Amino acid sequence: MRKPASIALHLSRCLWVLLLLLCAAIPAAYAESLVSVKHTGFPPLASDAPLIGLAAIDARPVAVTADGAWLLAEDQHSWRRAAWPSQPSDAKMVGLVGTGRDAWLLRQASDGRLQRIERLSLGSDQLQAAAMAPLPEMLSDARLAAQGDTLYLAGLGKDGAPQLYRASISRPDAAWQTLLAWPGDGVPVALVAQTSALYLTATATDAAQQQLWRWSAESGWEQAAATPGNIIAGSGRAIGQAHILYLMEALPGAAARLMSFHTITGAWAALPDPHAGNAGHVTAWQDGLLWAKPGQAPGRIGFDAVQIDGGRHLLKWLDWIVIVLYLAVMVGIGGYFYLAEKRTSTSDFFVGGRSIPFWAAGVSLYATNTSSISFIAIPAKAFESNWQYLANNLIAVLGLMFVAVWIVPLLRRLDLMSVFTYLETRFHPAIRMLASALCILMQIGSRMSVILFLPALAIATITGIDVVWSILIMGVFTILYTTLGGMKAVIWTDFVQVFVMFGGAIFAIGFIVYQLNGGVPEFVGTAMAADKMKVFDFSFDLTKATVWGFIFLVVFDVVLTFPKDQVLMQRVLSTRSDREAGRSIWTFAAIMIPGGFLFYLIGTALYVYYQSHPERMNPMLPIDATFPLFIAAELPMGVTGLIVAGILAAAMSTLSSIINSVSTLVSVDFYERLVKNPTPKKSVLFAEITGVLVGLTGIGIALLLSRHDIHSLFDVSIELAGLLGGGFAGAYTLGMFTRRANAKGVAIGIGSSIALTLLAWSMDLVHPYFYLAISILLCIVIGYAASLLFPAPRQSLEGLTIYRQRPGRA
Repeated sequence: MRKPASIALHLSRCLWVLLLLLCAAIPAAYAESLVSVKHTGFPPLASDAPLIGLAAIDARPVAVTADGAWLLAEDQHSWRRAAWPSQPSDAKMVGLVGTGRDAWLLRQASDGRLQRIERLSLGSDQLQAAAMAPLPEMLSDARLAAQGDTLYLAGLGKDGAPQLYRASISRPDAAWQTLLAWPGDGVPVALVAQTSALYLTATATDAAQQQLWRWSAESGWEQAAATPGNIIAGSGRAIGQAHILYLMEALPGAAARLMSFHTITGAWAALPDPHAGNAGHVTAWQDGLLWAKPGQAPGRIGFDAVQIDGGRHLLKWLDWIVIVLYLAVMVGIGGYFYLAEKRTSTSDFFVGGRSIPFWAAGVSLYATNTSSISFIAIPAKAFESNWQYLANNLIAVLGLMFVAVWIVPLLRRLDLMSVFTYLETRFHPAIRMLASALCILMQIGSRMSVILFLPALAIATITGIDVVWSILIMGVFTILYTTLGGMKAVIWTDFVQVFVMFGGAIFAIGFIVYQLNGGVPEFVGTAMAADKMKVFDFSFDLTKATVWGFIFLVVFDVVLTFPKDQVLMQRVLSTRSDREAGRSIWTFAAIMIPGGFLFYLIGTALYVYYQSHPERMNPMLPIDATFPLFIAAELPMGVTGLIVAGILAAAMSTLSSIINSVSTLVSVDFYERLVKNPTPKKSVLFAEITGVLVGLTGIGIALLLSRHDIHSLFDVSIELAGLLGGGFAGAYTLGMFTRRANAKGVAIGIGSSIALTLLAWSMDLVHPYFYLAISILLCIVIGYAASLLFPAPRQSLEGLTIYRQRPGRA
């Protein structure tokens, strides 16, 4: 294999040379806003009655005046009176609050305090009002915000003290719950709910400047930021996953400006709308704001609206050349092995003829473990929070040392192609097929689809190509070179792809530090001040990602059940000897720590950059698109193409591994067992066909994901892996570490662990990171206990456990 190795090394050197040449093209940081603002003119409303409130119900503007309600016609050319329910005489309408989808009517008692709230709905141009439960007390200066099924209410009580309540929207008769109110005696000006947190703007009675407070169930109240002006009452609205839009006056009485607040960095940015003019009642509408304009002619109420447009950032010609070259090299490697191999040996196709050098297998292990989740979702996670998930990498290295010494030699000696063959030898063919089927389901459902969707999101952000086409292009290319070249093509493309990933990541970090005025000191100071580099959380809160949780996870996910992952074990089984198999694990562990730091450092660098340049963010994009946005909007031509290739490399290395591994499992664990007289040539052909079908299935699931707004795909992938992959993994622990476990007990353990983990997930008992370890632990405990109800295994366990053969039980 010297020829493929030399080719891969040569390609890697060429990529680094290209990166160094492109470094000379670093431009200065931009200062203009990345988004544009579109104005929409609305017809005036002819009414002599004063305007009480403005809202949008199902995106249709509704204006409520003292004498009735008005709907904007669907052609947006006129207003017409809406059918309005009978008005009670004991409560006066004083306000209307809209969230863009729902509207809430505020009614006031004779003493001027809020008495009750009614939810408005629209059907056939007729408004319907449904009263919420009575308020615990009447409030003044009331502000509303809705998120999901929860309605929040803030105001001042009779004694002037701040009050905060919440109620269920779907259960309007349910009583309001009292929450801890904000500190001080500030009068609420605006209340906005954004991603499980409340943002309340308040004006203190003894201060002219407003303050912005943040509340969450986890942290309580904390000061978010001082406002750079006076926010117009009720003008806040959440947009995207981490932005809030406000209309703000620099000075009292001055023309309002459109501002955005980023909830992660705490930075304000003026959007490119010089002046919104004077604004009265304000509401959320589509991707922007709608407000009434005071000072119009008598008997006429004017309106104005704006919407945010993020635009597209298309690749340049040099970027496309770099990407096309990368894809051509990947397919070329697959074609090379297709022509070089005779395609008649299952050993060559599934485990590379067991001739892969340990260092190449180790690099491939890292590439496979480092998917687009690492390249996109982990920087997004570090950008949003900190480095706590990195603790899992550090602890996992210790677990890999145990695997290299004890587990790998045991399995390598069995001469396997499917790791589930071990379960048949140790227990029963049915256990093997059950575990293999669950593994296939987990790989396609929890990994392949997410890994396909994430880079497709990045490509769509950067190139403007629709997410659907991005998924199809990437999936088809991966299917092509994987089914052409088999395991050898997968490993050597992985080797090249690691250099592409690292090159792009290092350049991105260096570029950000170069653009900061204070350089490295500013970078470190800003990150440390925001506690963005926190790695270890030693608390015992099971709803968080803590060190104890990671130790628990590594013990069960790595130490006790490493063989469960066919994708990783197939590389170990491809090496030349037991000794080189162990060395491949050591190589993997050596790369994991610096590689992990690199991807988390990207997220921290993005935080520092966008705190200094908040105008360069796009409020319309999800948090997972933060790094793709930076790549598209900030990096020079050519480098953007190289890092896009790095995103593709991160995804395609894992995708190719999953396709190859799943096709191996289907062929070895099912085809060769169920078909009479299978030949190696037919098994390889069946695996190739299966690889195509697996790839197409993953593409289909990724297309379904693209239709949903998912806050963090990193968390989703963790949840799905825990729910689907923990049950069968525990079977390896029972097989390798006990002599008493038997087939019937293990089968009961697998089924019970899946059912109980699903129950824990439905009740949201712990952090998603713990589901996998919990499922494995349940399988071990229940499986071992159930095994005691049946006779002990009678066959010889020599070489199937970590123990030397001797009488007695584990």
